[in-house]
Amino acid sequence: MEPLFTPEQLAEIKAYHQPLYLGSAVSPLVYLGVLALILGALVRPFHRGAEACAAWLSRQLAFFRTAPVSRVILQALDRIWGEPGWGTAILFALFVDLFIQLVHTPSNIYFDYVLEHRYGMSTYTPLRYALDELKGLALSAIATSMLVLGLYGLARRVKRWWLVLGIPSALLLLVASALDPFRAQLYFEQAPLEPGPLRERITGLMARAHVPFEDVRVEKTSVASKRLQAYFAGQGPTRTIVLNDVIVKELSPEEILAAVAHEAGHVHEPKWPGRIASSVALIALLFAIDRLLRLAAKRGWFGTTRFADIRTLPLLWLLSFLVFFLSTPVSAAFSREREREADRYALQLTQDPAAFRRMLMKAARVNKMDPDPPRWAVLKGHSPPPLSERLAAVPPAP
Repeated sequence: MEPLFTPEQLAEIKAYHQPLYLGSAVSPLVYLGVLALILGALVRPFHRGAEACAAWLSRQLAFFRTAPVSRVILQALDRIWGEPGWGTAILFALFVDLFIQLVHTPSNIYFDYVLEHRYGMSTYTPLRYALDELKGLALSAIATSMLVLGLYGLARRVKRWWLVLGIPSALLLLVASALDPFRAQLYFEQAPLEPGPLRERITGLMARAHVPFEDVRVEKTSVASKRLQAYFAGQGPTRTIVLNDVIVKELSPEEILAAVAHEAGHVHEPKWPGRIASSVALIALLFAIDRLLRLAAKRGWFGTTRFADIRTLPLLWLLSFLVFFLSTPVSAAFSREREREADRYALQLTQDPAAFRRMLMKAARVNKMDPDPPRWAVLKGHSPPPLSERLAAVPPAP
């Protein structure tokens, strides 16, 4: 059996991953430090700045209060918030979010751009990288604004807001996956896989797997990255099989089928236990947030004057960080087991262990996968299982 990597390739992969492992170890501490700085020194100045900016914008844009369409929108926002002040709340949240983003910008540029280019993994131009970062900032700003208006606005007006918000939000989690095919196209252009033998073989494979799908599309990620990628997006009538243009170029049809078969294995995973657990966890998190908001109001933290004061937002981010940081090792362990099961499913579906092995080996070489990551990195949240483990589980070709 041919070796997975030459000594030179393995040395390069270890050198590539070393700063990634260091960043993974340090980043939680950095994030906690940033939140501590905000909570300890910046809540009040950020809030005063938000009040001043909101008052200035209210004076400068007063005509929107009387314009036909904008008047209705602003009145709706007033009702959602329950009283004046939603502008200050949104601006405060955006100031905090922007500060966190700016602190992390140097490390993001290093890990996402400099390091990737140094080891030949990225094809980003500076302009495209900057544009994609701006898209991310815009989406983050929209999500933050919706969080402020939805969570804080409802909490200020409804006693059991966490239950009123939690139940529909849990239901929306089930629907949100149907929008995946459309979210992916915000960053990369997609086109249908051209008719031909590969499309026909994928269609036949999915028929044997009993996996309905809408289309097979090619995502043009080579403008940013040299990595191989295949995934399923959406659910039911919106399910789309997405192959990036790199995998179409680098892998043989049999190897592509092995990758698609692995993704099909995830479709057959039992979904409801995880979905129910996620819904219960979401409602429990919202209840914990309610308790935290009440405690902050009672103690008057950060100058809060009432329940659901926007100045408590960094506390909510701290709580969320701790919950996700502590739960990630557990969820990653379940994820690794799902990946193992998807591998077994793909091998059974294709009956071609040689192609599956070649697919893993080529993906490892192109994507510069570390075959044996440190144990602490695996336990911290690494998924899928280490490559050496996945290869060892592939039976020898007959």
